[in-house]
Parts: sequence; structure tokens; C-alpha cells
Amino acid sequence: MTRICSLLPSATEIVAELGLAGSLVGRSEECDWPPEVRSLPVVSAARIETAELTSVAIDEAVRVALRDGRSLYAVDEELIRELAPDIVVTQDLCEVCAVSSTELRAVSAIDADVVSLDARTLAGVARSVRELAERLGVSERGAAVAAGMEAKLAQVRESVRGASQRRAFVCEWLDPPFAAGHWVPELVDAAGGVDVLGESGLPSFRTSWEEIFARSPELVVLAPCGFDCDRAAREAPSIDWPCRVVAVDANAYFSRPAPRIADGARQLAWLLHPDRAPDPGLPWLEVA
Repeated sequence: MTRICSLLPSATEIVAELGLAGSLVGRSEECDWPPEVRSLPVVSAARIETAELTSVAIDEAVRVALRDGRSLYAVDEELIRELAPDIVVTQDLCEVCAVSSTELRAVSAIDADVVSLDARTLAGVARSVRELAERLGVSERGAAVAAGMEAKLAQVRESVRGASQRRAFVCEWLDPPFAAGHWVPELVDAAGGVDVLGESGLPSFRTSWEEIFARSPELVVLAPCGFDCDRAAREAPSIDWPCRVVAVDANAYFSRPAPRIADGARQLAWLLHPDRAPDPGLPWLEVA
């Protein structure tokens, strides 16, 4: 059996979808899905404790750490050695989201293959599922999981076909506000909307509420990276909203490049076109 150590929440989800959750021997602190992985040893953790910090305080702490060249994550090299994984899965997409493969090699001389998953688009997410499945020797299962995600997205697009596109802004961070990037604007498009600022395939970027409202969104979706809907709603800015605002579970259905993002598209379609798309029953809260 291939022993897998995952430093990336989306990779942990993909490994489980491939039917290989039992092959996982270690995880990052953020890997929390499926629930059974929470009992695994934690081999990497964020150096910044975010639970008690506000959005603006988290942003400042991250900026200071990056400016000073300090790593945002601690890696337990000794524990990884004890767990003796054959493969360690991580990413190089975002230095804020998880340990990069370069950083891992710099701090650790573990005797394992390092696999980096760096999806930037919906097609890239499907491709990463297939590629990881091939590396783990379950190519057919990977093809089925990726096809299932693609089929779900196709169903979403079909449900809103012919509907007028509604203007939306998906907020990837609250204070300061960040416009969503990578696969998230594609989710909005699949759901029959247009993200008024986000750019598909490109990183998220800092903006302002004045710039956002100048684009006249009909719906603002609070989906800060790593937050569930309760925290997103609780920390929503106290401003005079000119349109409807909802908070969603970004941590589960929007931020992670794993198959569950197709469910995020289903939720967006229902929020944008409730007369055409059914409610998928995912967590959300009305903010304004």
C-alpha cells in the first residue's frame, strides 16, 4: 500500500474521493475533510493562529511574515520521517494556502516523492484529479471522479441556459476585500452570472468596496478563503450594502480545488437563479 502524506486540504479530499483515505498517514492541520482524516497525525501547521484574529489582523500578519521572508507554515520533519510516506502531496499555487514543494524540500530531506497540485481553473482541477489518480495507480477511479465533477458542472450550466446573466461579486477576503480569482469566476459563469471583478485563472487581488459597488453587483457572495458561512457572516463589514449579500461555506465549496467546488456552482446557480436551479442544501446565511 502506498503511504500518503497530504499537506494540502484539497489533495486530502481528492485522495479520499479516489478511495484511498486508508492510505493517508499524515495531514496538514487544515485537512479536515472527510471527517475521518482528522484523527491522522498533523505534520504541518500554520504559524499564525487565525481563530481569534479579525480578517484585517490576519491580512496584516501574513503580509508582515511574507515581507520578512518568514514561512507561514511549520513542518514537523521528524514526524514525517517516522510516518515514512512514499508520497507527500502539496502545492506551489499560493504561498499563503499551504507549504510549497520548494519550501518542503528546503526544510526537509525526507525520502519520499513530492507531488505538487497547482490547479488554477476548473479544467485544471479535473486534470489534477486524473494526474494524482494515475500517480497512485487508480487511473480509472480518477477518470470517474473527474467526470462526475464535470457532469455536475454541465448540469448546472444547463439549468441556467438562456437566463440573463446576473452581476455578482464573490469576496475572497473581507478586510481588505479581495476579488476572487482562479476557478471561482468560472463557477459564477457556470451558475449563470458574471463576476464583476474576478478574473478566471488569475490570482485573487485586493480591491475596495467603492470599486466593487461602482460595478453595480446584484449579489455579493462573502466567501473568504478558509472561512465557513458562520464566520463569514459574523465578520461581514458593517457598511451600507446596496444589494443582497450572503455568506457561504467557502472553506468547503469554493476555496479548495477539489471536486466539491461543483457543489459550490450549484449553490451559486440557486442564489442567482432560484426560479431555474434547485437549492442544493448547502450552508449559507443572509447578511443584508
